[in-house]
Amino acid sequence: MIPTLPISLWLPTSRKEVDALGWDHIDVIIFSGDAYIDHPSMGAAVIGRVLQAQGYNVAIVPQPNWRDDLRDFRKLGRPRLFFGVYAGAMDSMVNHYTANRRRRSDDAYTPDARPGMRPDYPTIVYSKILKQLFPDVPVVAGGIEASMRRLAHYDYWQDRLMPSILTQCPADMLIYGMGEKPIKEIAAQLSRGETIEQLTDVPQTVVRRPLTEIPTGSDHGSDIVLHSWEQCLADKRAQAQNFKAIEVESNRWQGDAMWQATGDVAIKVNRTNPPMTTEEIDASFDLPYTRLPHPRYRGKHIPAYDMIRHSVNMHRGCFGGCAFCTISAHQGKFIASRSKQSIMREVEQVTRMDDFKGYISDLGGPSANMYAMGGKDTALCRLCRRPSCLHPRPCPNLDTDHSALLDIYHAVDALPRVKKSFVSSGVRYDLSMHRTGDPAVDAANARFNEELIRHHVSGRLKVAPEHTCDAVLAVMRKPSFEQFRQFKRLFDSLNERYRLNQQLIPYFISSHPGCTEAHMAELAAITKELGFHLEQIQDFTPTPMTVSTEIFHTGLHPYTLQPVFTAHTQAEKLAQRRFFFWYDKANRNDIITALRRLHRPDIIGRLYPTANGNHTNKHSDTSHRRRNRRR
Repeated sequence: MIPTLPISLWLPTSRKEVDALGWDHIDVIIFSGDAYIDHPSMGAAVIGRVLQAQGYNVAIVPQPNWRDDLRDFRKLGRPRLFFGVYAGAMDSMVNHYTANRRRRSDDAYTPDARPGMRPDYPTIVYSKILKQLFPDVPVVAGGIEASMRRLAHYDYWQDRLMPSILTQCPADMLIYGMGEKPIKEIAAQLSRGETIEQLTDVPQTVVRRPLTEIPTGSDHGSDIVLHSWEQCLADKRAQAQNFKAIEVESNRWQGDAMWQATGDVAIKVNRTNPPMTTEEIDASFDLPYTRLPHPRYRGKHIPAYDMIRHSVNMHRGCFGGCAFCTISAHQGKFIASRSKQSIMREVEQVTRMDDFKGYISDLGGPSANMYAMGGKDTALCRLCRRPSCLHPRPCPNLDTDHSALLDIYHAVDALPRVKKSFVSSGVRYDLSMHRTGDPAVDAANARFNEELIRHHVSGRLKVAPEHTCDAVLAVMRKPSFEQFRQFKRLFDSLNERYRLNQQLIPYFISSHPGCTEAHMAELAAITKELGFHLEQIQDFTPTPMTVSTEIFHTGLHPYTLQPVFTAHTQAEKLAQRRFFFWYDKANRNDIITALRRLHRPDIIGRLYPTANGNHTNKHSDTSHRRRNRRR
């Protein structure tokens, strides 16, 4: 139920709402693939509020109909400055399709989870329509879909290497990463009378330039010239080499500009901004969000809203560097943390919501326990080129002290309206269990683990070991499975000591690069012996701009250029995925057959002791003897 508040508290979404505000113009109109939820976790709302705080009139058109007479694209007319295009909080193809490329039947970011309310690749579709209707109005695209496709990338759903999305859509400019700083600069320069064509050097933007501008020879300076899209099409090794450079620059304190020739244009990726300061990130989160869906959705249910309505995001960025994850490529690896005061203001706002029952659903972030962490010596961080601060081992310059996080937990739990605060974001147990050698830090981190398990688990604590095989985990940039065993022992002992009825729920991935059927067989046996019937599992889905996707596409690890096995066919993927469900009787015969083919009778015995490595049941054993007699 959406509380009754004045509609003027939201950014307008219709001509009627604009007129009610008394505006004689709109500066920026944002077209969004998501429903409009006025919340600091939603990109369109954030960009709209940031521009509003700069004095601009901003409107949002959520989920416009692109299949009719395009009235949704016309209804607000021409903005004074530019159109913004935002595909949504998720990549549209991940939102629409499973790992098997099957169409999903729902959309969590749409009222009543109704599917089909956005096209595939809204960045492209919306931009084309806007340029068709208003050819002289600038279009600026942003969000995860545009950000991850800023350079040549492998698209799993089309199964081919695609050029920069800026060559496929007519947007004038693309913003990558967190958009607050670049959007303010773009709006300011256009307000001063500059044209969109003149904005060629705004940090964290991507623009088209003539091929003649690509630096050559000694003119490179610090700019990086990548292999062209055409070279990458012809040679997968070139694409792998490109990706290493792209990832390194994305994760630097302030990465350099990159160029890529594509057809008859050059794609220029301008340098990154430094990490946001606490003051800058506070300014974004402290804007006057209602934290509610727009009143136009009254009586409808938006599933994504359930996940965030009583949650508080405390920081951005992730220094884990997991090979299959896009967080650092979009938000960067350096943590931008909010102040305690800003966090507490938002928690207080949550506690005043009409439907608040005393429970904060999540005090978290991209990784729940990286709040206020970073390099002890930031001068070293400014020079760092590592993609991960945790892999292959924690950086000695990394401050892993969880004390600031514990202070937030204590302050939130002390509020009179808060009965309990939970941590639902993913916890990096390798971070909290890492022994630093500093007695004070190690003691604080031990307290964090105990308090997390005792006081902040809503019945089930979800963690992500991802696999049990250390060779696969090394490709994933994840810690040894032994660390999960240690954490599980701690979890079990605390549950027993304090008589808690809680479950540890591990996430695992099948068919990840480096993973074989034999590795999955081991995973099945190990997780069975640990007492798990797995629920939180997934088949690896290649998404643009991750190490894992580059390996899937090229067959090479970008950092070594050495071959890495990857399951590609549906049969190979199914054979791996089946081992998650060894306990399903429907899979038993197929698994035993596979284990015999793999010459692993030992695992047959571990999974199915009654089979004795020789038969599955009376019927199958009899059939086996008959086949032998016929031979």
